[in-house]
Amino acid sequence: MCRGSIVGVCYGRNADDLPTPDKAVDLIQQHNIKYARIYDANIQVLKAFANTGIELMIGISNSDLLPFSQFQSNADTWLKNNILPYYPATKITYITVGAEVTEAPNNESALVVPAMHNILTSLKKLGLHKKIKVSTTHSLGVLSRSFPPSAGAFSSKHALFLKPLLEFLAENQSPFMIDIYPYYAYRDSPSNVSLDYALFQSSSEVIDPNTGLLYTNMFDAQIDALYFALMALNFRTIKVMVTETGWPSKGSPKETAATPDNAQIYNANLIRHVINDTGTPAKPGEDVDVYIFSLFNENRKPGLESERNWGLFYPDQTSVYNLDFSGRGAVSNGTAGGFNGTTKTWCIASSNATQLDLQNAVDWACSTGNVDCSPIQPSQPCFQPDNLASHASYAFNAYYQQNGATDIACTFGGTGVRVDKDPSYDNCLYMTAGTNKTGASNITAMTSSSSKTSSSSQNLAGKWAYSLILATLLRLLC
Repeated sequence: MCRGSIVGVCYGRNADDLPTPDKAVDLIQQHNIKYARIYDANIQVLKAFANTGIELMIGISNSDLLPFSQFQSNADTWLKNNILPYYPATKITYITVGAEVTEAPNNESALVVPAMHNILTSLKKLGLHKKIKVSTTHSLGVLSRSFPPSAGAFSSKHALFLKPLLEFLAENQSPFMIDIYPYYAYRDSPSNVSLDYALFQSSSEVIDPNTGLLYTNMFDAQIDALYFALMALNFRTIKVMVTETGWPSKGSPKETAATPDNAQIYNANLIRHVINDTGTPAKPGEDVDVYIFSLFNENRKPGLESERNWGLFYPDQTSVYNLDFSGRGAVSNGTAGGFNGTTKTWCIASSNATQLDLQNAVDWACSTGNVDCSPIQPSQPCFQPDNLASHASYAFNAYYQQNGATDIACTFGGTGVRVDKDPSYDNCLYMTAGTNKTGASNITAMTSSSSKTSSSSQNLAGKWAYSLILATLLRLLC
């Protein structure tokens, strides 16, 4: 039986505020994620994954390639000390030898294939070479041309590296691992790439003039470009695996597409696309295994603001935005554990939200969202404490309960989180779904909220309305 395509998550740790590996693995399990990628072989992380059943991809960093490529004994020792003590309790299925070496400042590509051979030899000695596959990851920069997909070609400057690598992959039935980011294609060339095409939302099709194949999203086009590049070199049996893809939820002022809504739309559509096993236009029905980058926001990553905001979760384990890894429902949001249908829940402001985002969200909820915000006005029961987070929490919850307490109703552009502890205090009562409570006792009749909807909150309203409609349609389709 074919297992079908899988969706996993990349667990990067380039941050100084992350939860312990045990808590991170608990979070992965709570969201029913069965596949994960780490970038090293950290002992504490390997122990945390033990007896979970999660299939784990581990890595050897570029800085460690030299000793692995030089001596077989180094590979033997590493495997004996770093893998065997934890395997098979920790279900290691892939070892990546180096990562995007052609993009590294010190091009170490000549070291990759010798290191891969040594690792494979060590695995063969232990009889594990059929259970643990060896490969290496690449950026799309390994191609010199990717459009149209049928013209996909590898860069000639990497020829000496690629020929023995592809021979290794074909001989050992290992996948070609690629990191694909339609976000960058759109960000760097918005005049040539439409946002809808990058987000799996295009209503039109891009035609490959050489094959007549029709493409409705950039993800498929980039994968097919790689398949055509492989076929051009007569490697027709190597499968493509996407070891990183995703969308940032926040960016610098010029990175306007880096929003929670776009990140949610991209990843939700990606998951549906992958688990439906539709394949790509050039490879219909072909499995495409995908790992979403990344589990957490990583605050130590250099570069533009977006580089630190690819996470599905904040370090406190609350969701950055809604996402359902099964691809069947709208999504789950809020605290790490998730909630079942019988648990009473409330929606409050995320502690990670910025003041600007909270203000825009409150403005929207109190106007377009039709929330009665009189209880958070001066002299009313929910005015104190007089701070934006408290006022936003009341407004968010009122909207959430009025709209059926559904997961999507607590999105607010990534500023809302669900909790199962009643946030009511003193005379300020937070309503729950199905009640007629106004949310506060002894409320003085007031006119509609004095909050004014700014142009930015109107834009957010449009995005949230679109997100709600999209989620509803996707739920109905399933």
